[in-house]
Amino acid sequence: MIAKDQQLEATLARIAWFQKQVAHLRKTETNPVNDRAAVAGFLAEIDRKQLEVREYFSFLPTETAGAV
Repeated sequence: MIAKDQQLEATLARIAWFQKQVAHLRKTETNPVNDRAAVAGFLAEIDRKQLEVREYFSFLPTETAGAV
């Protein structure tokens, strides 16, 4: 769970890295079945990380001050 802005920045950077990996695989993988298998894990991780970001943005900093 993201608790502060520094963690948010790291999570956003991680999402960007996963997206670059997916983009790279789209350019290099010629077999659609292999492409889907290769990117499935990356896409799942992107979804998980984006959910964490959405949860972080759902609360004001004052609401999460006591939570770690």
